[in-house]
Amino acid sequence: MSRRDWLAMEEWLPDDVDSLLDLAASIKRGEVDGGLEKRVLAMVFMDPSLRTRASMETAMFLHGGHALCLEPGKGSWAMETELDVVMDGTTVEHIIEAARVLSRYADALAVRSFPKGTDWAVEREDRTIRHFAEFATVPVINLESSRRHPCQGLADAMTLRERLGETAGKRFVLQWAWHPKALPTAVPASAAIAAAHLGMEVVIARPQGYDLDPDDYTAVEALATARGGSMRVTDDLEGAIEGAHAVYPKSWGALGHFGQPEAERALREGKRDWRLTEERMATTADGKGFAMHCLPVRRNVEIDGAVLDGPQSAVIDQAENRLHVQRALLLELIGTSG
Repeated sequence: MSRRDWLAMEEWLPDDVDSLLDLAASIKRGEVDGGLEKRVLAMVFMDPSLRTRASMETAMFLHGGHALCLEPGKGSWAMETELDVVMDGTTVEHIIEAARVLSRYADALAVRSFPKGTDWAVEREDRTIRHFAEFATVPVINLESSRRHPCQGLADAMTLRERLGETAGKRFVLQWAWHPKALPTAVPASAAIAAAHLGMEVVIARPQGYDLDPDDYTAVEALATARGGSMRVTDDLEGAIEGAHAVYPKSWGALGHFGQPEAERALREGKRDWRLTEERMATTADGKGFAMHCLPVRRNVEIDGAVLDGPQSAVIDQAENRLHVQRALLLELIGTSG
């Protein structure tokens, strides 16, 4: 089987993504067993995780495989991710050797690495995950990088299909939400791409100064148009949510102030009302639109607790679906019958 990486959903053909979603649905119905016997997944977590690690380990176990987890700087050597560097500092293991060696032990590598620097022009290149893919000789899975979280996006797409049935033309609102600190854009960009893949009306509601990267908008709009949907950006939160079928509140930092926490914090001042409330949910399509979130979530900051615990919440379904889509992905990439 030829090598294939899962770095960003939009880098796969739409039909192949649909096949993954169909397989995930079959898996969830209990129709698929085995397929990963004697397969090993090596996971490199440079940043913390709950759902990603737990669901990946469970996925490998359920299909007869094994997952090993490395945390550079804790149970394994601190890792250097820049290529042209003199390693006379605190890092011990270089990404080049790590990717090559782990490729000899495992059938696939999975990497989680959040943005660390202060320059978005550098971070937007997504170097760590791309370097792993460059030097590995087995498939590489993105478990969230500076730019994308495609496993979460796949679970988002599965949840939207389950809840809506026919998704084409229905409104998906990606809502910027206030948060005590600036967060990465990987999840919101991937959520919008997932909805675009489903041919939805993608509305990105954000205050002025909180646009996603221009290339993210280009990717979302191109995919949405190709799949029969659309994309628009607005600062009218109430108008975006009114009549929506799905609302996905998620915080992200102002890229114009990336690496400048004080300036970014000043821009966020006065925007705490940008949260998903019961009153706003009541204005969704027939009052029955549903709320999504990748988790972890700040209760009563991003979303009111009453919404999270109410009948319009899909967040636990989303979290469960991480397991099923990743089972499908692993079977596709390294399955013994693939």
